[in-house]
Amino acid sequence: MNTWEIYVEIEDPAWFAPEDAALLKRAASAALAAERFCAACEIYITVADDRAIREMNRQFRDKDCATDVLSFPMYTPDELARGAYPEHMILGDIVISAETAEEQAVRYGHGRERELAFLTVHGVLHLLGYDHEKPDDETLMERRQEDILHSIGLTR
Repeated sequence: MNTWEIYVEIEDPAWFAPEDAALLKRAASAALAAERFCAACEIYITVADDRAIREMNRQFRDKDCATDVLSFPMYTPDELARGAYPEHMILGDIVISAETAEEQAVRYGHGRERELAFLTVHGVLHLLGYDHEKPDDETLMERRQEDILHSIGLTR
């Protein structure tokens, strides 16, 4: 039995269906399970619009543009590897742009559900220390994302 608490906040219900919250929780749980993350933790997922995520991207990453997903880990990869965290921890926050998710689902030719789950899994992997700055790291992260999505029946 896991002790993961995943919270979803919707900033604008016009961009989000109520059943999507369950999808995001399922995708986040699948990522934690696939990575064999055993610590009790909380993850906060916010679904925002492009305007809000653009402001966060500018504020926290000095990039003045909207993006699809932002992750705000509470622990470094080294701290996670060493187990340097409390018994019950806040793993971090994920912010997803519903507008960009909708656009990308069309652009990539798959459903909105798959895109939202993909962005959630991508965000959780960042919280767990994954990065995609180097080609080898990007390949590894892409493989993990696809494996996790496949495990919950969301293939391309």
